[in-house]
Amino acid sequence: MVRSLLPVLETCDNFRLATDSEHLTEFRLTPDAKHIIGLIPDAVFTALQESDNDPEQPVWDIRPENDTSRATLTFHPRLDSAKSRSEALKTIVEGWRDGGLFPNQISLRLWRNELYTIYADAFGPRTEDNIAFYLERTACALFGLVTYGVHMTMYTQDWKVWVPTRAKTKQTWALYLDNTVAGGIPHGMTAFDSLVKECSEEANLKEEFVKKNARACGAVSYFFRSEKGFLQPEVQFIYDLPVPVGQEETYIPRPLDGEVESFTLETFDYVIEMMHGGRFKPNCALVFIDFMIRHGKITAENEPNYLEIMSRLHGRFGYE
Repeated sequence: MVRSLLPVLETCDNFRLATDSEHLTEFRLTPDAKHIIGLIPDAVFTALQESDNDPEQPVWDIRPENDTSRATLTFHPRLDSAKSRSEALKTIVEGWRDGGLFPNQISLRLWRNELYTIYADAFGPRTEDNIAFYLERTACALFGLVTYGVHMTMYTQDWKVWVPTRAKTKQTWALYLDNTVAGGIPHGMTAFDSLVKECSEEANLKEEFVKKNARACGAVSYFFRSEKGFLQPEVQFIYDLPVPVGQEETYIPRPLDGEVESFTLETFDYVIEMMHGGRFKPNCALVFIDFMIRHGKITAENEPNYLEIMSRLHGRFGYE
């Protein structure tokens, strides 16, 4: 019997809003906003209420739950720009960090000093008028905010892929296997610019080589609840980087910035075995599944849960 990759995907796409029983507060930009931008667990909601203690400069408006809808948290009308909302949230989460609140998510050790862009419509245009605010990346999971990254698979014409082992000093998922190059998209950068930057920093791949050969291949999305219990709905923009024929010895990824222990060139059979064995960072296994579907290595004939996997690679989180 063929061993399905659905359990591998479910390690990453492991949360369903419609069927989960946790009490969560909807986070919307304004009371009449069409889209949810986040889901807030009770502990974080309580901390937000306690931090909103200046009647002269209120931060939040709260609508209680009723028989047909969840409680809703929105910004006070005075915070009417991305800049003002971002500054208010910065003050709150840095206060939590310095006060030791939620230490398993936003301690000084975990703090990244990198901002993520949060959009009013997570699946809308990446334009200024759709930006709700920007926030320290480690704090985004506290609010269940949709975040974005880039993942790239570099492969040779004989269908071997470059697989890195994450550095033992990584703050998360140390020594797990990864996609060839991957990283979050910082505030102010496009997906492709982020990819070029990550290729240079993580894998020592030259900008001109990446710009000439990297191919945009769409996006995947999944809803992940971490072991800490926080929600991380994520969208990853996907790229392929085929090594030109005859240049396999010229273009080899090499560790540069300390994010990666080593790169090895591996077969699909090895990748699948390592995915089943739980050796990949969960979202990176999902990206490899997408890669193998797009290149005809996973099909309806050899994967019994093909359609389930296909549909779950492109979820919308229930944030409409």
